[in-house]
Amino acid sequence: MDDNKRKLWVNGQFIEVSEKVYQVYMQGDRKMRYFEMNLKTERTILAEDGTVQQIIPGREDSLDRLIDDNAGQFSDAGESVEDAVPRKLAEDELHRALEKLTDEEYWAYDSTSASSYSESLRQVKYGRNKDGEKLLQINLALIFGENSGLPF
Repeated sequence: MDDNKRKLWVNGQFIEVSEKVYQVYMQGDRKMRYFEMNLKTERTILAEDGTVQQIIPGREDSLDRLIDDNAGQFSDAGESVEDAVPRKLAEDELHRALEKLTDEEYWAYDSTSASSYSESLRQVKYGRNKDGEKLLQINLALIFGENSGLPF
């Protein structure tokens, strides 16, 4: 082999190339690694004393990174349909009950929550009970009539 010949490992074998071809190949290889790794991952630039001077974020987002950053670009800030429908039905029921009251009758409103260990019910949401424990629960509200003592 000549002094100006180099070897490259390509497709499972060594091939002999000139110094110029070797340099161009290595530049291309470095450029490929740059696109594959350096652009995708964030880089930290340190000052001479070892402190973080600058963090350059990666140019590619992954699901893990979005979750870690609590990225809200796809989140819906409004009320979900699953929550809105039961609330609207409860409001309609309240209005119907109020229409049944006479001017002389009063009504009492009572609310409570019932804990549930079922994670499959859409109506249960996390809340805190009287002991401060965070549990799945359903909130209930009832209106009682003065004369009947029954809920509407």
